[in-house]
Amino acid sequence: MPTDFLTSAAIGILAQLVDGALGMAYGVTSAALLLGLGVPPALASASVHYAETFTCGASGISHLAAGNVLRKLFWSLVIPGAIGATLGAYVVSHVSPNWMKMVLTPYLIGMGLFLLLRPARRQRLHDETPRMTRRLGLAAGFADAVAGGGWSALTVTTLVARGVRPRMVIGTVHLAKCVVSAVASISFFIQVGLPHGASVLGLIAGGVVAAPLSALLARKMPPRAATILAALAVLAIGLNNVAHAFFTH
Repeated sequence: MPTDFLTSAAIGILAQLVDGALGMAYGVTSAALLLGLGVPPALASASVHYAETFTCGASGISHLAAGNVLRKLFWSLVIPGAIGATLGAYVVSHVSPNWMKMVLTPYLIGMGLFLLLRPARRQRLHDETPRMTRRLGLAAGFADAVAGGGWSALTVTTLVARGVRPRMVIGTVHLAKCVVSAVASISFFIQVGLPHGASVLGLIAGGVVAAPLSALLARKMPPRAATILAALAVLAIGLNNVAHAFFTH
């Protein structure tokens, strides 16, 4: 137990710093750690959602204090996201999540390439809530519960691509993610029971400790740099899904 806790805490710190700066990759990093420790996939996904309820809460509050949250955008994401997570948690108990990952993969690779290769001209950034944000929140919440991740990858890349300031997107998405993860966690508790306790506590401890610094990174990082790093992170997630599908079949 001590080894699991300390290892999970270290990964939780690293994952939260990356996630706080880019708005994504916490779940991917954390799930990979738990699977490496021998935790079954269903419990690994449940553990990540339990931990994200706390880590995203701490990160979201830090972003709120740093002025990185748009309230209108938050409500446009969180209510549909919670509904989507509820629907997704029901589906995941009856359908394999592999199909959802394969559906998400082309989108992630395409969006990553779009963000990375688009012209470097100065983009007009804004703090308005784009159209169809509610539909985005619904789809992202559903995908996150079904596939064990995807909320941040879908919401951050889409909103950044639509010109919303990256730091405001990251802060708002993190605060909304706290609520979405809490809803998913309740459903996972009903489906799979208690998660791997030491790993969850380690992820929570590391994430909470790193949350204030991750919010500061998001505030200080230049918008174009955040966009490029987000694009690389999305590409990595998409390519990882392809590699995983190829080597496991």
